Amino acid sequence: MINIAIPKGSLQNQTLQLFAQAGLEIKRTEREYNARIDDPRVGKVKILRPQEIPTYVAKGYFDLGISGTDWVVESGAVVVTVAELDYGKQGPGKVKVVVAVPEAQRAASAKDILPGSRISTEYPNLTRKFFADLGIPVEVENSFGATEAKVPELADAVVDLTETGSTLVKNGLKIVDVILESTSELIANKNSWADPEKREEIEAIETMLFAVTRARGKVLIALNVPEDRIEEVIALLPSMKRPTVSKLYNSGFYAVQSVVDRSGINLLIPLLKKAGAEDIIEVAISKIVP
Repeated sequence: MINIAIPKGSLQNQTLQLFAQAGLEIKRTEREYNARIDDPRVGKVKILRPQEIPTYVAKGYFDLGISGTDWVVESGAVVVTVAELDYGKQGPGKVKVVVAVPEAQRAASAKDILPGSRISTEYPNLTRKFFADLGIPVEVENSFGATEAKVPELADAVVDLTETGSTLVKNGLKIVDVILESTSELIANKNSWADPEKREEIEAIETMLFAVTRARGKVLIALNVPEDRIEEVIALLPSMKRPTVSKLYNSGFYAVQSVVDRSGINLLIPLLKKAGAEDIIEVAISKIVP
């Protein structure tokens, strides 16, 4: 049985949704930060700040946790990255830890930041290492939120997490460098990962979670195709491996199924119809297990 740490804050809603879609619904108890999952493989479930989770997992308080790449690196915690789950506050994708300066400043990259500059950030360890590697001595000041608001009165530049950069722009800042890209990670305690029984349970949980993330952005398309048009239709049809094709009983048609990207389906369907496909059905997919 494994214990799991779930992030509160910006990653919480996406994490709760992911576990629910994986059939591992996280249910709150009467105590706000305690939860449970009705699964025989799961013991304690705790909802904690993502900043804390890598350290607690590394120390063995939890076998498994979810946090961002940024906090895994910032904490220096020695953990096993089981999988990148590829979601953030707003949904799928990565976010960036960036260096930003006032728009009026001539700096084109972090290398142009003057020695002795005050850098406000929630990532003091990342920031110190980044500027030390550049050979630029700076004064790093820990921020506890609203980092972008510290410039220019309290800081000369910031190191902050951003998805689109719009908040930085609204506060008169421009991005001059990217320190790292971050996404949600499923991380495990090293000893738990080395334990055959716990590793099997961890991998089972990972399989269900990753099956959901893999299915996002994909749909199943099914269609019927006249025998004399099958090659033309197949040539248009992308798939994960190869389309499934079967002969319809007592007819001159084939049934075709394939998994395709949701983003291109509205362009694909008219092309398939023009090529001779009929009875086209688009079906949502909840999980894909490779």
